[in-house]
Amino acid sequence: MSLSVIIITKNEEANLQACLESVRFADQWVVVDSASTDNTRAIASAFGAEVAQTQVWPGFGPQKNLALGLATQDWVLSLDADERVTPELAAEIQQAIQSPAANAFEIPRLTQFCGQWIHHCGWTPDPVLRLFRRGQAAFSNDLVHERVILTSGALAPPPVRLKSRLLHYSYPSPMHYWRKLEQYSLAWAEQSHARGKSSSMPRAVISGLVAFLKSYIFRLGILDGSMGFAVCTMQAQAAFGKYFTLYCLNQQNAPKKS
Repeated sequence: MSLSVIIITKNEEANLQACLESVRFADQWVVVDSASTDNTRAIASAFGAEVAQTQVWPGFGPQKNLALGLATQDWVLSLDADERVTPELAAEIQQAIQSPAANAFEIPRLTQFCGQWIHHCGWTPDPVLRLFRRGQAAFSNDLVHERVILTSGALAPPPVRLKSRLLHYSYPSPMHYWRKLEQYSLAWAEQSHARGKSSSMPRAVISGLVAFLKSYIFRLGILDGSMGFAVCTMQAQAAFGKYFTLYCLNQQNAPKKS
């Protein structure tokens, strides 16, 4: 059984080489780039990946579906450029697709924040559905927080969870987190507003407080020390930010009173 790896990128020269090297065992690599201004496309081409480029950003879901449409092998593994497949996970993936127990597999993910692996806060084990048989799944068309939708029908076996972890080097510095927070909050708010959803200032405040308590107390973020506290605080900011952004969009587009 053969494997395609699909990756969407934008200015990922710092990450892409290591990501691709971690999946050198694959049979095809597809990189769909969104108008990078660095060496991302050159790195992908030099590695042997098939590279496509979009000038207009359609959102995470549509962009990943574009990459999926370029995959040609039996199985598809979807990765972000800041993720790494360990040798143990590589072996498990190859074993899984040679003797498949399902049409799709979840992979537990471990995320690093400012150089520290986060084992609580709701970030671990963080199972993500990333490996699936081509033709049996597609991505939702969400602008952000897209998900894999299985299309193989109710009679197909449910996804099986692998044991080895996918390493996620998502936040090497607080600046990376704030940039992603701004991007994701705006995309989520625009998408929610387009779907007719609304928010309020009290809801934004309560969402932030609930997010902190859930991640720091109930999901044991306190056990991750100072970085755990930072992660939980930033998650509270993320929850507040997206509902506050939606509230602002609601206010901007509200009918003017005469």
